Amino acid sequence: MARGKKYNKAVELVNSEMAYSVAEAVELLEKTNTVKFDPTVEIHLNLNLDPKHADQMVRSTISLPNGSGKVSKICAFTDGNAKELTDAGATVAGSEELIDDIANGNVALDFDVCIASPSMMRHLGKIARILGPKGLMPNPKAGTVGPDLLAITKEIAAGKFEFKNDKQGNVHTIFGKLSFGTEKLIQNLEFFLKLMEDIKPAGSKGKYINSVFICNAMGPSIKLDMSTEEK
Repeated sequence: MARGKKYNKAVELVNSEMAYSVAEAVELLEKTNTVKFDPTVEIHLNLNLDPKHADQMVRSTISLPNGSGKVSKICAFTDGNAKELTDAGATVAGSEELIDDIANGNVALDFDVCIASPSMMRHLGKIARILGPKGLMPNPKAGTVGPDLLAITKEIAAGKFEFKNDKQGNVHTIFGKLSFGTEKLIQNLEFFLKLMEDIKPAGSKGKYINSVFICNAMGPSIKLDMSTEEK
């Protein structure tokens, strides 16, 4: 695949055989930016896991110290305070009528996350086959089911998001926007790496994190030296 001149120039700034400290890697994000818009900064982890085993799964939520920079579209299934939830940041909120609208194709499923009160979960079976394949089914383990939907909505609207491993056991997610600046991105990245260690699956034996790369959207990958992060 042919790359543009800006990308090729950015690649020259990164030594592919070198692993950088968090501070060095974050500083390179600015130097390797190839776009005019404010890019999202990504993190990609290669983990020594076999997700076929339940005790080797990574799935968690996170509220980064300086936010994620992402504005999530929230769909809330509630049996009461729909207007309060939309005022707090939900894109749409409703009860059984909202479920019927989704079942009938009257509501576009362009949401980033769906949340629900415990009492609404029994009604969601009607659209489980619609939400499930898109990864939108509310789940208590992901923090998207709870009695206080207002608090959940506010947390997600403020930048809280979920991440999990893919079928190969790797994690691909974000940790901010380039415009956050070096200091805030370092804080977010270190916070994320600490959380990854804290949620190490019980079934993970031996080395847990094989490699970590960060990059700007559409920018070259920068490898982190994880030996400097180990305690």
